Amino acid sequence: MAAQLAPAGVPRLARGVRLRHDEARGQWVLLAPERVLHPDPVAVEILKRVDGERSIDAIIDELITAFAVERERVAQDVDAFLANLATKGMVEVA
Repeated sequence: MAAQLAPAGVPRLARGVRLRHDEARGQWVLLAPERVLHPDPVAVEILKRVDGERSIDAIIDELITAFAVERERVAQDVDAFLANLATKGMVEVA
């Protein structure tokens, strides 16, 4: 299991990693050197907020407001998702 990230940490996509909407397929893709991931709708909502300015707590707060969901569950999901991407070198947390 990946380590828990600091709530005050500010995630950003690693160098060379981009979130793009593939118009031809009508879906979002996460592009990295020699890799393409097809994030699900929940992952896309998290990734749209990973801008190098918002803290993990701020991302969680925005998701709670936008989707009226329980904070504890959102926090666990966001942390697990970002920790997984950090392990893969696709997200950096300052």
